[in-house]
Amino acid sequence: MVARGDRYCQEHKQLVRRIDDSRRGSASRRGYDATWRRARAAYLAANPLCVMCQEEGRLTPATVVDHIVAIADAPERRLDPSNFRALCKRHHDQRTAREQAWGRGGQRSAR
Repeated sequence: MVARGDRYCQEHKQLVRRIDDSRRGSASRRGYDATWRRARAAYLAANPLCVMCQEEGRLTPATVVDHIVAIADAPERRLDPSNFRALCKRHHDQRTAREQAWGRGGQRSAR
């Protein structure tokens, strides 16, 4: 049985997720290597608060460095701090979900 609003049952949802993950490649292959981890740590040290929470009037520690323009779209900007923004996990997850909706039949949204 498939729950209302879902495309797959629980068993097949897990299978589809595994297939998608195998197609994505490892984190290092996607550009998140040791050089990236050092750049990320330095950026978070200099920018410790989530910029989206600040826009909402809250002070929340940033835990994620987000690429404003995705690595897939501009690989040359992978380590460019002007292409970074500090986000909390909640805001990063919301942004990612919105942008990855294009893979489920929608259009890829602008960043």
